[in-house]
Amino acid sequence: MFVVGVLVIFVGVLVSIALHEVGHLVPAKRFGVKVTKYMVGFGKTLWSTQRGETEYGVKAIPLGGYVRLVGMYPPARPRPDGSARTGFFATMAEDARAVTAQEVGPGEEGRTFYSLSVPKKLVVMLGGPVMNLVIAVVLITVVLVGFGTWSLTSTLSYVAPCVVAADEGDRECTPADPVAPGAAAGLQAGDQVLSWGGTAVEDWADISAAIRAGGTGPTDVVVLRDGAEVTLVVTPAVAERPVVRDGQVVTDADGVAVTEPVPYVGVGPATERVRQPITAVPGAVGNIVQQTGAVVLTLPQRVLEAGQAAVGARERTGDVVGLVGIGRVAGEIASLEATSYSLLDRFADLLLLLAALNVALFVFNLIPLPPLDGGHVAGALWEGLRRQAARLRHRPDPGPVDVARALPLAYAVVIVMIAMTLVITYADIVSPVSTG
Repeated sequence: MFVVGVLVIFVGVLVSIALHEVGHLVPAKRFGVKVTKYMVGFGKTLWSTQRGETEYGVKAIPLGGYVRLVGMYPPARPRPDGSARTGFFATMAEDARAVTAQEVGPGEEGRTFYSLSVPKKLVVMLGGPVMNLVIAVVLITVVLVGFGTWSLTSTLSYVAPCVVAADEGDRECTPADPVAPGAAAGLQAGDQVLSWGGTAVEDWADISAAIRAGGTGPTDVVVLRDGAEVTLVVTPAVAERPVVRDGQVVTDADGVAVTEPVPYVGVGPATERVRQPITAVPGAVGNIVQQTGAVVLTLPQRVLEAGQAAVGARERTGDVVGLVGIGRVAGEIASLEATSYSLLDRFADLLLLLAALNVALFVFNLIPLPPLDGGHVAGALWEGLRRQAARLRHRPDPGPVDVARALPLAYAVVIVMIAMTLVITYADIVSPVSTG
């Protein structure tokens, strides 16, 4: 099953990459740009076929893909004094322009990428990241709306027999312990709570809020038991219980759980998969995008922390993982031995993992640095600003932005990306992140 999980995520990543490139390919062709290659992967070509003017293929290293758009770099604009730019970086840019110029056939000047309007350039370059976001939205919708998520329900899973202090754990009850209010009132595991203190409840959050609001006075509770409604009277006690915020137990400076006196009944909820409304999808997607954005903004620091974990200098966190780590997590999801972890649960978690990967591709590709899509988007926006400024000042059109001059920065970014990938991959191997 471990291998099955790895294969599922591997195929999912390949499909995501392929669709990302489709997001660039379709609008480029729609706008008349000549596209000579559509490739999934890098390195040696494993398979390809020619369809019209475009070669479609798969390469040996599945770490990305590309679409070759003719005319990415515009011809150099002559300097006012007529002199040519010199130097290593200038020569690099000129060589890139020369390669681009060779791909432009007679009469095809209007089919180049640089000849597109700014809005069309933005559509082409944003097409890939937006495709990843669409994939993530579809996958999250399938899980939330189709499968549902594990939620705390209004059905009771247990009723505590006695009141035990919060710092005494789950010890056995003794004759000296007071009977828990829920047990004293006759509540039973399996009861579905319909109302608490005259207020209708739908889930555990409603019940918890009603208990806190009702205080310690006698409270009418209506439950559904064996198909019949039963009314009981519960008198909550006051007990010290841990303070929980955003699903986490609050601790003090010494790491000890902070407690507070609260009305206590001694009951707990059952969990079940509950299908969510379609309106829950935007919030879920937005939350993942926000979390991913926070990771990307601090990516150098997190890569450094992964490197420190690899050499044993700190504990490994799961904030940043590479393909090796993702494959390991997918394998563990598929092979985890737990009778309560069903096949549906595993499949849903694999889909959510793939959705998170697509969100990561969406956010990462929007970084405004070449050669990422965000770098080309930034170039197009700068081009639009220059043209608008020239128009307002009644000056000649400055023409396309010379993105070839950003090649040194692009190469530097590639080197940094390769270095980060190597560090994360090494950390995934020697200090892996586990789902257990």
